[in-house]
Amino acid sequence: MSEYLTIDIGASSGKILLGHIDEGKLVYRCVHRFPNGYAASNGHQVWDIDRILSECIAGIDKALELSTDIRSLAIDTWGCDFVLLDAEGNRIGDAVSYRDGRTDEVRCPISWEEIYGRTGIQFLKFNTVYQLLALGKEDPDALRQAEHFLMIPDYIAYRLTGNIHQEYTNATTTSLVNAERREWDMELIEKLGLPCRLFKPLDMPGTFYGTYKGINVVAAPSHDTASAVLGCPLDDDTAFLSSGTWSLLGAVSSHPVISERAMAENFTNEGGVNGTIRFLRNLMGTWMLQRLRSELGDGISFDDLENAAKKEDGWKGIVDIEDSRFTAPESMIAEIRSSFRERGEKEPRTTGELSSCLYKSLACGYADALRRLEDILGRRFSRLAIVGGGSKDDYLCQLTADKTGREVSAGPVEGSAIGNMICQIIADGGSYDPAELIRASERIKIYRRRDT
Repeated sequence: MSEYLTIDIGASSGKILLGHIDEGKLVYRCVHRFPNGYAASNGHQVWDIDRILSECIAGIDKALELSTDIRSLAIDTWGCDFVLLDAEGNRIGDAVSYRDGRTDEVRCPISWEEIYGRTGIQFLKFNTVYQLLALGKEDPDALRQAEHFLMIPDYIAYRLTGNIHQEYTNATTTSLVNAERREWDMELIEKLGLPCRLFKPLDMPGTFYGTYKGINVVAAPSHDTASAVLGCPLDDDTAFLSSGTWSLLGAVSSHPVISERAMAENFTNEGGVNGTIRFLRNLMGTWMLQRLRSELGDGISFDDLENAAKKEDGWKGIVDIEDSRFTAPESMIAEIRSSFRERGEKEPRTTGELSSCLYKSLACGYADALRRLEDILGRRFSRLAIVGGGSKDDYLCQLTADKTGREVSAGPVEGSAIGNMICQIIADGGSYDPAELIRASERIKIYRRRDT
């Protein structure tokens, strides 16, 4: 029985799933999980990339104990972050996290308007382009010594296979890929003063990378949101919301949408599978709830936060989930309360009030982003498909249906991992419509707006 191995790594955790097709359904099980996160090192917030690699290898070894016919494996992770390699293939420096503050004061020699006009990628202060500029200022020797630039999933693939590749969907998060041509924008890279030698021809999802322990390593849609969108039951009337540490709300388009309105609203055009574009807005996600939970103590679960929020359903106060003050505050609770004080409003004090505030803030942020998406595209979506970890949060899904006034479908929870696996199956010759396969395989829960 042919099986496929998905390595799906997010900012807070990683998982490795082994799956196959059985009577027209995708069947899978998790063979390994591990926590992920950044930590202070050498004056920066960095990923322990060596530990991440060792966890991937441990998961592959577990899968090999369970299956003798693993056809392929593929890797997806978050975007923006990268490593550099020297001419011998050795890593230069750390894998710095996008939540590090090194880009706070960086100055770009090119206007964001020009960058957006070429790449269609929204402005975020931690975009790879600004990370590279910050690195060039802080440690110019690193860029001078570097011969190769790899996003995190391609670095893991390199360490497994010994072969260097750069995959398209994750590359688009750098703000260095031309949106129309779907290739590195070398003119832009030269204008920025970055070494053009670092950027090689891009590979599309499904490309063969090499082998590891007899398993074919192929390119997934290696940006986890690209995999999540492939793992989402979409049709022409449905927008998507990939809900995890970050929330990505948008729609699939056959072409980039680069307009003054799209730029003003800070929407982004990220690469998808089969030449598509993921036109979306990058929003704060369950990161805010994760931070609240960690500050309240180990005895608090996400179920506790949900139940506490339900008990304070009458709480009205919200915060702007797009405010950068909530990206990496020393204390999420203190930052939330400070936001209320600055507006002269009653602060949330209890666990229930804080939880209710964040749940409603997320739902209202989603509703506002959906409205703007429809205005820019000149389309109306009757449904919003939530995929990822947030899809199992019943209260958040219901609030989203209430605030958007649209039917909300929830699931699959493992959207990124499933999309990654489906890409491998298709690359191996499988003939499946991803949305139909997901509907046949997954339990999708429907939410509708409650009468108020």
